[in-house]
Amino acid sequence: MTYDLAVIGSGPGGYVAAIRAAQLGLKVACIEKGKLGGTCLNVGCIPSKALLHSSELYWKLSAEYAAHGIHCENSTFDFRQMMSRKNLIISSFTKGIESLFGKNKVDWIQGVAKLQTPNTLTIGNKTLEAKHILLATGSEPIALPFLPFDEKRILSSTGALALEKVPKKLLLIGAGIIGVELGSVYRRLGSEVVCIEFLGQICPAFDNSLSKALQKSLTAQGIAFHLSHKVTAASGLTLTATGPAGETQFTGDAILVAIGRRPYTQNLGLENVGLTTDSKGFIPIDSTFRTAQPNIFAIGDLVGGPMLAHKASEEGVAVAELLAGHRPTVDYASIPNVAYTFPEVAAVGFTEEELKAKNIPYKAGQFPFKANSRARCTGEDEGFVKLLAAPSSQKLLGAHIFGPHASELIAEAALAIRLRATVAQIISTPHAHPTLSEALKEAALAVFDKSIHY
Repeated sequence: MTYDLAVIGSGPGGYVAAIRAAQLGLKVACIEKGKLGGTCLNVGCIPSKALLHSSELYWKLSAEYAAHGIHCENSTFDFRQMMSRKNLIISSFTKGIESLFGKNKVDWIQGVAKLQTPNTLTIGNKTLEAKHILLATGSEPIALPFLPFDEKRILSSTGALALEKVPKKLLLIGAGIIGVELGSVYRRLGSEVVCIEFLGQICPAFDNSLSKALQKSLTAQGIAFHLSHKVTAASGLTLTATGPAGETQFTGDAILVAIGRRPYTQNLGLENVGLTTDSKGFIPIDSTFRTAQPNIFAIGDLVGGPMLAHKASEEGVAVAELLAGHRPTVDYASIPNVAYTFPEVAAVGFTEEELKAKNIPYKAGQFPFKANSRARCTGEDEGFVKLLAAPSSQKLLGAHIFGPHASELIAEAALAIRLRATVAQIISTPHAHPTLSEALKEAALAVFDKSIHY
Protein backbone atom coordinates (compact mmCIF):
# COMPACT_ATOMS: atom_id res chain seq x y z
CA MET A 1 0.00 0.00 0.00
CA THR A 2 1.22 3.50 -0.83
CA TYR A 3 0.16 6.29 1.51
CA ASP A 4 -0.36 9.91 0.59
CA LEU A 5 1.40 10.89 3.81
CA ALA A 6 3.52 9.01 6.31
CA VAL A 7 4.05 10.87 9.58
CA ILE A 8 7.00 9.85 11.74
CA GLY A 9 6.20 10.77 15.34
CA SER A 10 2.89 11.10 17.18
CA GLY A 11 3.52 14.12 19.37
CA PRO A 12 1.34 17.26 19.16
CA GLY A 13 2.83 18.03 15.75
CA GLY A 14 2.63 14.54 14.28
CA TYR A 15 -0.72 13.27 15.47
CA VAL A 16 -2.47 16.57 14.71
CA ALA A 17 -0.97 16.60 11.20
CA ALA A 18 -2.06 13.01 10.64
CA ILE A 19 -5.64 13.67 11.72
CA ARG A 20 -5.96 16.89 9.73
CA ALA A 21 -4.54 15.26 6.59
CA ALA A 22 -6.98 12.37 6.93
CA GLN A 23 -9.86 14.82 7.38
CA LEU A 24 -8.83 16.40 4.08
CA GLY A 25 -9.07 13.07 2.26
CA LEU A 26 -5.46 11.83 2.32
CA LYS A 27 -4.49 8.25 3.08
CA VAL A 28 -2.32 8.60 6.19
CA ALA A 29 -0.07 6.46 8.36
CA CYS A 30 1.49 7.60 11.62
CA ILE A 31 4.54 5.72 12.90
CA GLU A 32 5.44 5.93 16.59
CA LYS A 33 8.15 3.97 18.40
CA GLY A 34 6.72 4.61 21.86
CA LYS A 35 3.39 5.72 23.25
CA LEU A 36 1.03 7.93 21.30
CA GLY A 37 1.31 11.59 22.21
CA GLY A 38 5.09 11.86 22.19
CA THR A 39 7.08 13.82 24.76
CA CYS A 40 4.36 16.41 25.39
CA LEU A 41 1.73 13.95 26.52
CA ASN A 42 3.87 11.29 28.16
CA VAL A 43 6.87 13.02 29.75
CA GLY A 44 6.35 16.74 29.21
CA CYS A 45 3.48 19.23 29.06
CA ILE A 46 0.64 17.10 30.39
CA PRO A 47 2.27 15.25 33.33
CA SER A 48 4.08 18.39 34.48
CA LYS A 49 0.83 20.38 34.51
CA ALA A 50 -0.91 17.60 36.43
CA LEU A 51 1.79 17.68 39.11
CA LEU A 52 1.88 21.47 39.10
CA HIS A 53 -1.84 21.56 39.82
CA SER A 54 -1.72 18.89 42.53
CA SER A 55 1.22 20.54 44.27
CA GLU A 56 -0.38 23.98 43.97
CA LEU A 57 -3.53 22.74 45.70
CA TYR A 58 -1.48 21.37 48.58
CA TRP A 59 0.62 24.52 48.83
CA LYS A 60 -2.45 26.76 48.92
CA LEU A 61 -4.02 24.50 51.52
CA SER A 62 -0.96 24.98 53.70
CA ALA A 63 -0.18 28.62 52.96
CA GLU A 64 -3.26 30.50 51.78
CA TYR A 65 -6.56 28.94 52.79
CA ALA A 66 -6.47 30.32 56.35
CA ALA A 67 -7.01 33.81 54.93
CA HIS A 68 -10.33 32.53 53.54
CA GLY A 69 -11.36 31.17 56.91
CA ILE A 70 -10.52 27.61 55.92
CA HIS A 71 -8.34 25.85 58.47
CA CYS A 72 -6.64 22.57 57.63
CA GLU A 73 -4.17 21.87 60.39
CA ASN A 74 -1.71 19.02 59.93
CA SER A 75 -2.55 18.62 56.25
CA THR A 76 -0.57 15.97 54.39
CA PHE A 77 -0.17 14.75 50.83
CA ASP A 78 0.13 11.34 49.20
CA PHE A 79 2.88 11.57 46.59
CA ARG A 80 2.08 8.15 45.17
CA GLN A 81 -1.52 9.23 44.61
CA MET A 82 -0.36 12.40 42.86
CA MET A 83 1.76 10.30 40.54
CA SER A 84 -1.06 7.80 40.02
CA ARG A 85 -3.46 10.58 39.07
CA LYS A 86 -0.88 11.96 36.65
CA ASN A 87 -0.45 8.55 35.05
CA LEU A 88 -4.20 8.07 34.68
CA ILE A 89 -4.46 11.39 32.86
CA ILE A 90 -1.69 10.35 30.47
CA SER A 91 -3.31 6.96 29.85
CA SER A 92 -6.68 8.52 29.09
CA PHE A 93 -5.16 10.88 26.53
CA THR A 94 -3.11 8.18 24.76
CA LYS A 95 -6.30 6.14 24.42
CA GLY A 96 -8.01 9.28 23.18
CA ILE A 97 -5.48 9.75 20.38
CA GLU A 98 -5.83 6.10 19.40
CA SER A 99 -9.59 6.59 19.26
CA LEU A 100 -9.19 9.74 17.14
CA PHE A 101 -6.94 7.83 14.75
CA GLY A 102 -9.64 5.20 14.37
CA LYS A 103 -12.36 7.79 13.90
CA ASN A 104 -10.39 9.57 11.18
CA LYS A 105 -9.03 6.38 9.57
CA VAL A 106 -5.37 7.08 10.30
CA ASP A 107 -3.26 3.91 10.30
CA TRP A 108 -1.19 3.78 13.48
CA ILE A 109 1.97 1.74 13.07
CA GLN A 110 4.09 1.06 16.14
CA GLY A 111 7.83 0.80 15.60
CA VAL A 112 10.99 2.68 14.70
CA ALA A 113 10.83 4.33 11.29
CA LYS A 114 13.95 4.85 9.19
CA LEU A 115 14.13 6.69 5.89
CA GLN A 116 15.48 4.65 3.00
CA THR A 117 14.57 6.76 -0.04
CA PRO A 118 12.56 9.98 -0.42
CA ASN A 119 9.45 7.82 -0.78
CA THR A 120 10.14 4.76 1.34
CA LEU A 121 10.88 4.01 4.96
CA THR A 122 11.35 0.84 6.93
CA ILE A 123 9.77 -0.19 10.22
CA GLY A 124 11.72 -3.20 11.37
CA ASN A 125 11.65 -5.62 8.44
CA LYS A 126 8.63 -3.96 6.83
CA THR A 127 8.79 -1.33 4.08
CA LEU A 128 6.28 1.48 3.72
CA GLU A 129 5.84 3.68 0.66
CA ALA A 130 4.48 7.22 0.77
CA LYS A 131 4.10 10.10 -1.66
CA HIS A 132 5.04 12.47 1.13
CA ILE A 133 6.78 12.02 4.48
CA LEU A 134 6.51 14.30 7.51
CA LEU A 135 9.25 14.25 10.14
CA ALA A 136 7.82 15.11 13.55
CA THR A 137 10.11 13.35 16.00
CA GLY A 138 10.46 16.23 18.48
CA SER A 139 13.35 16.76 20.85
CA GLU A 140 15.15 15.31 23.84
CA PRO A 141 16.75 16.74 26.99
CA ILE A 142 20.37 17.88 26.83
CA ALA A 143 22.76 16.39 29.39
CA LEU A 144 25.98 17.90 30.66
CA PRO A 145 29.01 15.92 29.38
CA PHE A 146 30.22 15.18 32.91
CA LEU A 147 26.76 14.50 34.35
CA PRO A 148 24.90 11.80 32.36
CA PHE A 149 21.29 11.07 33.23
CA ASP A 150 20.49 7.98 35.27
CA GLU A 151 16.90 9.21 35.89
CA LYS A 152 17.18 8.13 39.53
CA ARG A 153 19.34 10.83 41.07
CA ILE A 154 20.66 12.66 38.00
CA LEU A 155 17.44 13.66 36.34
CA SER A 156 16.18 15.04 33.09
CA SER A 157 12.62 16.34 33.03
CA THR A 158 11.57 12.77 32.22
CA GLY A 159 13.03 11.40 35.44
CA ALA A 160 11.76 14.34 37.49
CA LEU A 161 8.22 13.42 36.47
CA ALA A 162 8.60 9.83 37.66
CA LEU A 163 10.30 10.07 41.07
CA GLU A 164 9.18 7.65 43.77
CA LYS A 165 9.60 10.16 46.58
CA VAL A 166 10.13 13.86 47.07
CA PRO A 167 13.85 14.68 47.43
CA LYS A 168 14.86 16.56 50.57
CA LYS A 169 17.14 18.83 48.57
CA LEU A 170 16.89 19.27 44.82
CA LEU A 171 19.67 20.93 42.86
CA LEU A 172 18.32 22.48 39.70
CA ILE A 173 20.67 23.31 36.83
CA GLY A 174 18.93 25.78 34.54
CA ALA A 175 16.22 28.35 35.26
CA GLY A 176 14.27 28.16 32.03
CA ILE A 177 10.58 27.30 31.93
CA ILE A 178 11.06 23.56 32.47
CA GLY A 179 13.37 24.21 35.39
CA VAL A 180 11.18 26.70 37.25
CA GLU A 181 8.05 24.62 36.69
CA LEU A 182 9.51 21.39 38.05
CA GLY A 183 11.39 23.27 40.74
CA SER A 184 8.04 24.73 41.81
CA VAL A 185 6.45 21.29 42.04
CA TYR A 186 9.04 19.94 44.46
CA ARG A 187 9.42 23.14 46.45
CA ARG A 188 5.68 23.11 47.17
CA LEU A 189 5.96 19.51 48.33
CA GLY A 190 8.74 20.32 50.79
CA SER A 191 12.01 20.06 48.88
CA GLU A 192 14.74 22.56 49.45
CA VAL A 193 15.29 23.75 45.88
CA VAL A 194 18.54 25.41 44.84
CA CYS A 195 18.70 26.68 41.26
CA ILE A 196 22.01 27.30 39.47
CA GLU A 197 21.67 29.36 36.29
CA PHE A 198 24.39 30.31 33.82
CA LEU A 199 22.68 33.53 32.70
CA GLY A 200 22.01 36.62 34.76
CA GLN A 201 18.22 36.14 34.78
CA ILE A 202 15.66 33.36 34.83
CA CYS A 203 13.40 32.51 31.87
CA PRO A 204 15.28 34.78 29.46
CA ALA A 205 12.75 34.28 26.65
CA PHE A 206 10.29 36.46 28.55
CA ASP A 207 10.20 40.24 28.81
CA ASN A 208 12.66 41.33 31.51
CA SER A 209 9.84 42.67 33.67
CA LEU A 210 8.22 39.21 33.74
CA SER A 211 11.49 37.42 34.50
CA LYS A 212 12.28 39.73 37.40
CA ALA A 213 8.78 39.49 38.85
CA LEU A 214 8.79 35.70 38.58
CA GLN A 215 12.19 35.41 40.24
CA LYS A 216 11.07 37.62 43.12
CA SER A 217 7.93 35.54 43.59
CA LEU A 218 9.69 32.17 43.42
CA THR A 219 12.36 33.40 45.83
CA ALA A 220 9.60 34.35 48.28
CA GLN A 221 8.22 30.82 47.84
CA GLY A 222 11.58 29.43 48.93
CA ILE A 223 13.55 28.66 45.78
CA ALA A 224 17.16 29.85 46.05
CA PHE A 225 18.65 31.22 42.84
CA HIS A 226 22.35 31.47 42.03
CA LEU A 227 22.51 33.39 38.77
CA SER A 228 25.58 33.93 36.57
CA HIS A 229 26.93 30.60 37.78
CA LYS A 230 28.36 27.94 35.47
CA VAL A 231 28.41 24.32 36.64
CA THR A 232 31.88 23.06 35.78
CA ALA A 233 32.17 19.69 37.52
CA ALA A 234 30.25 17.06 39.41
CA SER A 235 31.19 14.39 41.93
CA GLY A 236 28.29 12.20 42.88
CA LEU A 237 25.60 14.60 44.02
CA THR A 238 27.97 17.50 44.57
CA LEU A 239 28.26 20.20 41.93
CA THR A 240 31.01 22.75 41.47
CA ALA A 241 29.95 26.05 39.96
CA THR A 242 31.91 29.15 39.07
CA GLY A 243 30.24 32.49 39.71
CA PRO A 244 31.11 36.14 40.31
CA ALA A 245 32.65 35.33 43.69
CA GLY A 246 34.59 32.27 42.52
CA GLU A 247 33.89 28.57 42.97
CA THR A 248 31.01 27.26 45.06
CA GLN A 249 29.98 23.71 45.81
CA PHE A 250 26.39 22.54 46.09
CA THR A 251 25.26 19.14 47.40
CA GLY A 252 21.76 17.71 47.18
CA ASP A 253 19.76 14.49 47.20
CA ALA A 254 18.90 14.75 43.50
CA ILE A 255 20.01 16.87 40.56
CA LEU A 256 17.67 18.02 37.82
CA VAL A 257 19.44 19.14 34.64
CA ALA A 258 17.18 21.48 32.68
CA ILE A 259 19.56 23.31 30.38
CA GLY A 260 17.53 22.84 27.21
CA ARG A 261 16.49 20.34 24.57
CA ARG A 262 17.85 19.33 21.17
CA PRO A 263 16.19 17.92 18.04
CA TYR A 264 15.75 14.16 18.04
CA THR A 265 17.08 12.83 14.73
CA GLN A 266 19.03 9.74 15.82
CA ASN A 267 18.62 6.68 13.59
CA LEU A 268 16.10 8.50 11.42
CA GLY A 269 18.07 7.72 8.26
CA LEU A 270 18.58 11.31 7.16
CA GLU A 271 21.85 10.34 5.50
CA ASN A 272 20.01 7.85 3.28
CA VAL A 273 18.03 10.63 1.62
CA GLY A 274 20.70 13.31 1.51
CA LEU A 275 19.42 15.37 4.44
CA THR A 276 21.74 17.05 6.93
CA THR A 277 21.27 19.11 10.07
CA ASP A 278 22.68 22.52 10.89
CA SER A 279 25.17 23.34 13.66
CA LYS A 280 22.41 23.18 16.29
CA GLY A 281 20.97 19.91 15.03
CA PHE A 282 17.92 21.40 13.29
CA ILE A 283 16.73 20.22 9.88
CA PRO A 284 16.69 23.12 7.39
CA ILE A 285 13.33 23.76 5.72
CA ASP A 286 11.84 26.33 3.36
CA SER A 287 8.77 28.50 3.96
CA THR A 288 6.49 25.53 3.21
CA PHE A 289 8.23 23.16 5.68
CA ARG A 290 9.93 21.26 2.86
CA THR A 291 13.39 19.88 3.45
CA ALA A 292 16.06 19.57 0.75
CA GLN A 293 13.95 16.63 -0.46
CA PRO A 294 10.77 18.34 -1.74
CA ASN A 295 8.41 15.56 -0.68
CA ILE A 296 9.89 15.27 2.84
CA PHE A 297 8.64 17.82 5.36
CA ALA A 298 9.72 18.62 8.92
CA ILE A 299 8.02 20.51 11.74
CA GLY A 300 8.12 21.31 15.44
CA ASP A 301 11.23 20.94 17.55
CA LEU A 302 13.12 19.56 14.54
CA VAL A 303 13.15 22.88 12.68
CA GLY A 304 14.02 25.63 15.13
CA GLY A 305 11.98 28.38 16.69
CA PRO A 306 10.31 28.01 20.07
CA MET A 307 9.99 24.42 21.22
CA LEU A 308 6.28 24.60 21.96
CA ALA A 309 3.63 21.93 21.49
CA HIS A 310 1.10 24.37 20.04
CA LYS A 311 3.66 25.70 17.57
CA ALA A 312 4.25 22.14 16.34
CA SER A 313 0.50 21.56 16.04
CA GLU A 314 0.03 24.68 13.94
CA GLU A 315 2.86 23.60 11.64
CA GLY A 316 1.43 20.09 11.36
CA VAL A 317 -1.95 21.45 10.30
CA ALA A 318 -0.23 23.73 7.78
CA VAL A 319 1.60 20.81 6.14
CA ALA A 320 -1.59 18.76 5.93
CA GLU A 321 -3.50 21.63 4.34
CA LEU A 322 -0.65 22.37 1.95
CA LEU A 323 -0.71 18.78 0.69
CA ALA A 324 -4.46 19.06 0.21
CA GLY A 325 -4.00 22.07 -2.07
CA HIS A 326 -4.75 24.81 0.42
CA ARG A 327 -2.58 27.86 1.13
CA PRO A 328 -2.11 27.83 4.91
CA THR A 329 -0.02 30.22 6.97
CA VAL A 330 1.36 30.06 10.49
CA ASP A 331 1.39 33.43 12.24
CA TYR A 332 4.43 33.04 14.48
CA ALA A 333 3.94 36.50 15.95
CA SER A 334 0.73 35.35 17.63
CA ILE A 335 2.12 32.16 19.21
CA PRO A 336 2.03 32.58 23.01
CA ASN A 337 4.60 31.29 25.48
CA VAL A 338 3.65 30.23 29.01
CA ALA A 339 5.28 29.19 32.28
CA TYR A 340 2.82 27.34 34.54
CA THR A 341 4.32 28.49 37.80
CA PHE A 342 2.24 30.28 40.43
CA PRO A 343 1.56 32.98 39.52
CA GLU A 344 1.64 32.02 35.86
CA VAL A 345 3.63 33.85 33.21
CA ALA A 346 2.38 34.28 29.65
CA ALA A 347 3.52 36.38 26.72
CA VAL A 348 2.87 36.93 23.03
CA GLY A 349 4.44 39.24 20.49
CA PHE A 350 7.44 41.51 21.04
CA THR A 351 9.16 42.12 24.36
CA GLU A 352 10.26 45.62 25.29
CA GLU A 353 13.88 44.55 24.81
CA GLU A 354 13.18 43.31 21.27
CA LEU A 355 11.38 46.54 20.33
CA LYS A 356 14.27 48.62 21.64
CA ALA A 357 16.83 46.49 19.79
CA LYS A 358 14.88 46.86 16.53
CA ASN A 359 14.31 50.61 17.11
CA ILE A 360 10.55 50.10 16.85
CA PRO A 361 8.61 52.91 18.56
CA TYR A 362 6.10 51.76 21.19
CA LYS A 363 4.03 52.83 24.16
CA ALA A 364 3.55 50.65 27.23
CA GLY A 365 0.54 50.33 29.49
CA GLN A 366 0.58 48.35 32.73
CA PHE A 367 -2.11 47.40 35.24
CA PRO A 368 -1.61 45.51 38.52
CA PHE A 369 -3.86 42.63 39.57
CA LYS A 370 -4.05 44.13 43.06
CA ALA A 371 -6.40 46.71 41.49
CA ASN A 372 -8.54 44.02 39.81
CA SER A 373 -11.70 43.17 41.73
CA ARG A 374 -11.82 39.47 40.80
CA ALA A 375 -8.18 38.95 41.76
CA ARG A 376 -8.79 40.60 45.12
CA CYS A 377 -11.83 38.41 45.74
CA THR A 378 -9.91 35.21 45.07
CA GLY A 379 -6.79 36.39 46.90
CA GLU A 380 -4.68 35.91 43.77
CA ASP A 381 -3.67 39.51 43.24
CA GLU A 382 0.07 39.23 42.66
CA GLY A 383 1.30 40.38 39.26
CA PHE A 384 0.35 42.63 36.38
CA VAL A 385 -0.60 42.92 32.71
CA LYS A 386 1.64 44.91 30.39
CA LEU A 387 0.67 45.78 26.83
CA LEU A 388 2.94 47.28 24.17
CA ALA A 389 1.41 49.21 21.28
CA ALA A 390 2.54 51.17 18.24
CA PRO A 391 2.12 54.92 18.96
CA SER A 392 0.73 55.81 15.55
CA SER A 393 -1.42 52.85 14.50
CA GLN A 394 -2.19 51.76 18.09
CA LYS A 395 -1.75 48.13 16.98
CA LEU A 396 -0.91 45.71 19.75
CA LEU A 397 2.75 44.69 19.47
CA GLY A 398 3.15 42.57 22.57
CA ALA A 399 1.37 41.39 25.70
CA HIS A 400 3.01 40.23 28.92
CA ILE A 401 1.11 38.83 31.87
CA PHE A 402 2.38 37.77 35.28
CA GLY A 403 -0.49 36.68 37.44
CA PRO A 404 -3.41 34.31 37.99
CA HIS A 405 -4.56 32.29 34.99
CA ALA A 406 -2.17 34.13 32.67
CA SER A 407 -2.15 31.08 30.40
CA GLU A 408 -5.86 31.61 29.69
CA LEU A 409 -5.82 35.41 29.60
CA ILE A 410 -3.09 35.53 26.95
CA ALA A 411 -5.49 34.12 24.32
CA GLU A 412 -7.26 37.46 23.98
CA ALA A 413 -3.97 39.21 23.31
CA ALA A 414 -2.86 36.50 20.87
CA LEU A 415 -6.08 36.92 18.91
CA ALA A 416 -5.64 40.68 18.92
CA ILE A 417 -2.15 40.35 17.46
CA ARG A 418 -3.36 37.76 14.93
CA LEU A 419 -6.11 40.13 13.75
CA ARG A 420 -3.81 43.16 13.86
CA ALA A 421 -6.18 44.73 16.37
CA THR A 422 -5.53 47.97 18.20
CA VAL A 423 -5.50 48.67 21.92
CA ALA A 424 -8.45 51.00 21.25
CA GLN A 425 -10.42 47.97 20.02
CA ILE A 426 -9.51 46.06 23.19
CA ILE A 427 -10.75 49.04 25.20
CA SER A 428 -14.03 49.24 23.29
CA THR A 429 -14.72 45.51 23.76
CA PRO A 430 -16.94 44.97 26.83
CA HIS A 431 -15.27 42.72 29.42
CA ALA A 432 -17.43 40.94 32.00
CA HIS A 433 -17.25 42.22 35.57
CA PRO A 434 -15.75 41.08 37.82
CA THR A 435 -13.20 39.10 35.80
CA LEU A 436 -9.45 38.90 35.52
CA SER A 437 -9.79 39.80 31.84
CA GLU A 438 -10.64 43.36 32.85
CA ALA A 439 -6.94 43.77 33.63
CA LEU A 440 -6.20 43.60 29.88
CA LYS A 441 -8.71 46.35 29.18
CA GLU A 442 -7.20 48.48 31.96
CA ALA A 443 -3.67 47.88 30.63
CA ALA A 444 -4.89 48.99 27.21
CA LEU A 445 -6.30 52.14 28.80
CA ALA A 446 -2.97 52.65 30.54
CA VAL A 447 -1.26 52.88 27.14
CA PHE A 448 -3.08 56.22 26.88
CA ASP A 449 -2.53 57.02 30.59
CA LYS A 450 -6.29 56.64 31.05
CA SER A 451 -6.55 53.61 33.37
CA ILE A 452 -9.78 53.96 35.36
CA HIS A 453 -9.10 51.73 38.35
CA TYR A 454 -5.42 52.48 39.03
